[in-house]
Amino acid sequence: MDDQTRIEIEAAAFRRLQKHLMEDRTDAQNIDLMNLAGFCRNCLARWYQEAANERGIEMSKEEGREAFYGMTMAEWKANYQTDASPEKQAEFEVAFRENVLNEKK
Repeated sequence: MDDQTRIEIEAAAFRRLQKHLMEDRTDAQNIDLMNLAGFCRNCLARWYQEAANERGIEMSKEEGREAFYGMTMAEWKANYQTDASPEKQAEFEVAFRENVLNEKK
C-alpha cells in the first residue's frame, strides 16, 4: 500500500470513529470512555488540535474541540453530557493517576 492510500484509509477510519462517537453513541459519556479506554472525545479533539499546530495551523483548544465535536463544548454539554456518578468519578481518579504515572516512565 502506498503512503497516500494509507493516509486516506486512516483519515476515513478517523472520520468514522468521530461520526460514531458524535452521532451514534452520544450516550457514551467522556468519563466512561476515559475509564474504559484511557481517552475520550476531548483527547481526540486535542490530538486534532496538536496535529494542526504541528503543521503550522494555529488552533486553540476550543477551536480543536469545536472542529471535532461539530459544535461548541457548551452546546455538547447542554445536549448530551450528564453528571458522572461518584463511583465513575472515583474510577476516573484511579485511572487518571495510573495514566499519569505511566506517562512519566
